[in-house]
Amino acid sequence: MSESIVGPASKHKTLWAWTFATFFGAGLGKPGPGTWGSVAAVLLWALFGLLGHPSPHALFIALLAGIALTLIFGIPAATLAARESGRKDPGFVVIDEVAGQWITLLGSPLDWRHGLLALILFRLFDITKPFPVRRLERLPEGWGIVLDDVAAGLYALGIASLVRIWF
Repeated sequence: MSESIVGPASKHKTLWAWTFATFFGAGLGKPGPGTWGSVAAVLLWALFGLLGHPSPHALFIALLAGIALTLIFGIPAATLAARESGRKDPGFVVIDEVAGQWITLLGSPLDWRHGLLALILFRLFDITKPFPVRRLERLPEGWGIVLDDVAAGLYALGIASLVRIWF
């Protein structure tokens, strides 16, 4: 993850953007805020399953809705938080990990083994950033912050889907 300084940090923080960008504070966890964001996403998925008892179809639709919201609000939130922090891709911005993690969970049965598999695979692809994932970081502002994790989530989804076929 690139944390290069791009300008002076602002004393002003746009509350909605920082709240959303940090996924309600998960990105403030240390060490490894990205992992905390991914864990928060998996826990929210599991909590929805425990409390809601959704059908696989309803879970899929709920994840799609969550992904859409993280992209619609996450890209501008990441842009504002990055600008206001003076950093290109600040580590505390984890809404991108949430989107990528939820993409990885698409189609996963609601159990701890599939949740753990999705978490490990997503973190692996998010950290290693195989081609062309790393190139997406070059996109401007929030687009680059978020879309590289979307691509990592798609890679992880592909592998998780193959694992589900065979195991």
